[in-house]
Amino acid sequence: MATLPNPLPDPAAAGLDLPPGSLVDATLDGPWHEPLLWYADGAADQGDWAGLRAAGRRVGLLPVLVTGGQRDQWPEAWDLSPDSASYPGDHDPEEVLAGYWTDYADDELGDAAPADGANGEPGDGASGKPETGSGTGSGSAGAWPGLAPVPAREAAEDPDTAAAGIVAVVAGDADLWLGGTRMALVPARRSADIPAAIGWTGAVNHENDVARLCAVLRSWEDRYDARVVVLGFDTMIVSVGRPPATMEEARALAAEHYAFCPDNIDQSPPYDLDAYAQKAVLDQDAWSFWWD
Repeated sequence: MATLPNPLPDPAAAGLDLPPGSLVDATLDGPWHEPLLWYADGAADQGDWAGLRAAGRRVGLLPVLVTGGQRDQWPEAWDLSPDSASYPGDHDPEEVLAGYWTDYADDELGDAAPADGANGEPGDGASGKPETGSGTGSGSAGAWPGLAPVPAREAAEDPDTAAAGIVAVVAGDADLWLGGTRMALVPARRSADIPAAIGWTGAVNHENDVARLCAVLRSWEDRYDARVVVLGFDTMIVSVGRPPATMEEARALAAEHYAFCPDNIDQSPPYDLDAYAQKAVLDQDAWSFWWD
């Protein structure tokens, strides 16, 4: 996926002075023909991101934090499958999201208790399904609402500066990540392509071809100045340089988040898109995703 030769087999020859670390070529089908990523042996430092990004970008490498998570699963145990990943640019993000919406929202959101119950009392989400709220209609998911608009606000800072800020917060809070975080470098030309570049399978129960998710991440790069900043076995954190500033914008984007990662709403009380939009999308400078 990188347009430059992969420098990971000999980082010193590429002029990279890296701390002690490991090269990962382990996949579900045996060793890959070249390293898929490098990651450090030691815990991530809050100031590592900017230096690694500056050094790596000129040779076709981008940084990402990796986490072992609660099960202490580091990248060599992630069931990577680069053979299963196509090219993100071959997929239309709206078509991808619309397909997920049809597959998941009609089954899940469509069965939710309506925002106003049949007896005139507010729905309480007792069905265990997401309440549709005003963002998606009452009691029915309805047709795919389309891509959310670009936020009206201007970005407060450069998106890579915003990403570095989120990395510093995550790296600086060891208690947040059981298993800790470590810096990694991946041969990719844009942040959105990092999962596909390594054949990440964290969302395999939702999508077998991670490049389709990366097509959506590319769209979020363009509209929200998003960057992939953390990957775990089945988790992802995205920094957001230009988040939605109004509930209307947040509701529209919450529908995309539901299509992208239904577990964020289906398995997180109060199972309600409006509540999710207000809590996890509106004015939020990071988005977190987890797939069961």
